[in-house]
Order: sequence, then C-alpha cells, then structure tokens
Amino acid sequence: MSSVKQEVEFASVEIRPMHELDVPAIVVIERAAYQFPWSEGIFRDCLRVGYVCRVIDVGGDMAGYGIMSTGAGEAHILNVCVADEYRGRGLARRVLAYLLERARAAGMHEAFLEVRPSNTTAARLYHSMGFEQVGVRRGYYQATVGREDAAVLRRVL
Repeated sequence: MSSVKQEVEFASVEIRPMHELDVPAIVVIERAAYQFPWSEGIFRDCLRVGYVCRVIDVGGDMAGYGIMSTGAGEAHILNVCVADEYRGRGLARRVLAYLLERARAAGMHEAFLEVRPSNTTAARLYHSMGFEQVGVRRGYYQATVGREDAAVLRRVL
C-alpha cells in the first residue's frame, strides 16, 4: 500500500467549493483519468454558470472533484473524478453523497447521470448508491474507435 493511500485514511478530508485557481490542478487529474478529458474551458464554464462545483481536499492536496447542475426539480451529476493515487478510499462515494444531499436540500426530486458501460467501477458505485438504469444514450461518448453508448442512471431523492 502506498504511503499516500495510507495517509488518506487518517488525513482530514474536506469537500469545499471549487475556485478558479483550482482549475489547473483539476485539469491534471481529469487528463490522467480520461482518454477524452474535459477541457479547462469546460471547467471554467461550469464555475461561471453557477453549477455546484466541489473539490475533494485531503490535507491540502487536491484529490478529486464533483460537478452537478440543478434545475426543474432534477439534478444532473456531470463529472465525478478522483486522482488515481486516492482511488479505492471512498472519496468518490463521499463527494457523490455530498452532491446528492445538496440536490435534495435545493428541492430536487431526482438525480441523473451517464456512465460508460465499460467503466464498471463507476457503474458499481452508482448502483450501490441507489441509481438505476433508465435508458441508453447511443454514441454519447467519444471512443478510440467510433463512439460508446452511455447508460443513463436515475435516483429518486
């Protein structure tokens, strides 16, 4: 077990608002995690339009982030990502639970998200947190060859 993973178990974990100055570090995590990452501009736009943008701060280290939009009684989880060295420590579950609670507190009745069927780790997390598949978006994700479908998941809040 790496020393970073051991430290996560004991370090203080804070979910705090994302700031413009966080974006470069977030982009580094995003690019390391995804073959087709969001651009820096997308993160800046999420902040600009007022989405719920949070970072996972572990003892002053950027460990991940979560982004959600809300409106018309629905929340949409747009992006949840944890840096590789912090994975497997419950941080994605923690930020997702935080976002869902924020949605509930804002009067949202249900939450939606999309997940690649090939991302079995994320799909297991979402299902374990009460999300159920309600549809498929054909060709939603860019892929190495062509496009990949997205499973559309929903959870009643």
